[in-house]
Amino acid sequence: MQLIDLAGFPGRTDHFDTFLLELCDQLEFDYASYAVANPITRDVQGYATYPDEWKAHYGSRGFHEVDPALHKASRSVAPVDWGRLARDDDFVTIFSEATDFGISDRGLTVPIRGPMGECGLLSVTRDCSDREWIALKTEVMPRLQHAAVHLHDAVMRTDPMTAALNRFELSQREREVLQWAALGKTQQDIADIVGISHRTVEVHLRSARTKLSALTTPQAVGRGIALGLIEAG
Repeated sequence: MQLIDLAGFPGRTDHFDTFLLELCDQLEFDYASYAVANPITRDVQGYATYPDEWKAHYGSRGFHEVDPALHKASRSVAPVDWGRLARDDDFVTIFSEATDFGISDRGLTVPIRGPMGECGLLSVTRDCSDREWIALKTEVMPRLQHAAVHLHDAVMRTDPMTAALNRFELSQREREVLQWAALGKTQQDIADIVGISHRTVEVHLRSARTKLSALTTPQAVGRGIALGLIEAG
């Protein structure tokens, strides 16, 4: 798993950083970040308004591998208040260091589910009292959830995200046999059509399943279609 700053990809993406900065100004948060986990490679990529020093430190320490704010929210359909994570050892470790960079452990992560199996995560944080935090959450939650959906949809349409989601490739033969599988052909059918052995068909399908992190061929077909690698039958 890698941590990828989408701002480093070619293309016009400055407006996403601006969106997060304006979100902080309007809703009175200190910092905001957006991340999405690639459903195939499990890489985490996104944008953040955190200080560059903290972003570099976070990545170098591999915190994205264990950050419970990311991992618990990615398995939730509801926003995750970081207060629920206060007893998590990894959370304590991360934010004992984050405070040195002026970042509070008072935060919230909103998950957004996407059509390709990806999960977007909009996180915000503010250094304030318990009473202020509860009042702020109550006031801004609907706007924050709306902003999360809007941002996720916009990011998923960009060339940088498309490049990030397609950092893997299927070989021409893997696409070919997977395409025939999508059309309902059996392995023996595919072998006869393509002119290769049944065993070779299985090798290519197994490789395609591995690259697409799929447990079954139908699952690989579904992901291949969703990612535009093959066409629906």
